[in-house]
Amino acid sequence: MTADDSFIRIENVTKKFGEFVAVDNVSLDISKGELFALLGGSGCGKTTLLRMLAGFETPTSGRIIIDGQDMGDVQPFNRPVNMMFQSYALFPHMNVEKNIGYGLKHEAMSDGERKQRVSELLDLVQLGQFAARKPHQLSGGQRQRVALARALAKSPKVLLLDEPLGALDKKLREQTQFELINIQEELGVTFIVVTHDQEEAMTLASRIAIMDRGVIKQVGTPTDVYEFPTSRFTADFIGSINLFDGTVTSVKAGKARINAAKAGCTFEAPVSPGIKSGDAVGVAVRPEKISISRSRPKSTTVNAVQGEVLDLGYFGKDSLYRVKLESGELIRVNRVNDQRVEEADRQVDWDDKVWLTWDANSAIVLPEEP
Repeated sequence: MTADDSFIRIENVTKKFGEFVAVDNVSLDISKGELFALLGGSGCGKTTLLRMLAGFETPTSGRIIIDGQDMGDVQPFNRPVNMMFQSYALFPHMNVEKNIGYGLKHEAMSDGERKQRVSELLDLVQLGQFAARKPHQLSGGQRQRVALARALAKSPKVLLLDEPLGALDKKLREQTQFELINIQEELGVTFIVVTHDQEEAMTLASRIAIMDRGVIKQVGTPTDVYEFPTSRFTADFIGSINLFDGTVTSVKAGKARINAAKAGCTFEAPVSPGIKSGDAVGVAVRPEKISISRSRPKSTTVNAVQGEVLDLGYFGKDSLYRVKLESGELIRVNRVNDQRVEEADRQVDWDDKVWLTWDANSAIVLPEEP
């Protein structure tokens, strides 16, 4: 995306609290109508960045531009932005209808227009039959939808969502993720979601910015950040991965041979321009990209290693194997349980001697980091 396409521009924004740098020289462009996620662990700066977009915090340096307007001197209540808080912050003494319409009380609208707007939002979040209920009479998912409708009531250009699904259980969270996507697509409002949940970010967002210690480590689609991480941090933070140190022994036709002593094998993997023989690199393979078998593969010269099954975790749809190599290192392997079998009929079990293999294109080469 070019700067000309950006609806929100964050330019070299830094936020300090005393000597502590919460956000460190962050630049970011977000398109109109995008569902964008800021993803990172606790203390990475994502919520501080969200609060600066809302106007609740002021950047120490840099600037934020929304729809062509510099937000530097714009108060929170005058910004084309609304925020949905993690706690939902519903008024317990008001029913659903009044909670949703609360922000419209001081708008230049007739009573009929306000009522119509609230009715539209109740339909949007499928809560029309619950309009007269108080928050304590609703489920967690219903309260989440009331908070969403209230945040959308004034038709903001940008909706900021701070851990919007954090209070929901796993099954309800999965269901609500898709409801949120459908609502965002229907309205075309730019959504910016802050979350620490990788699966939530991958499911919701069209693009993700991964943050660590106030810095954006990588921005890309869910596929980009998962399949093509640009740093060890991103590779390790998104999903699960097996990561080894290695040395490039040769490069030919866009593929490198890498000696990884602790893996006990030679990796063959695609490399980006600039990687050359003798370079120290990280080399990684996702657990689900690895095949596990008792049988010795036809070729064991590259991308194949032998070990012993140390642990086995059965999760229904898949199984996780932890395989101990001769070097003592552990490799994690995910295997989809695509057939129903008795426990005694498992193809691979505890203490089995096994071979692990993977395709060259499944390995990820990561440059050495300072």
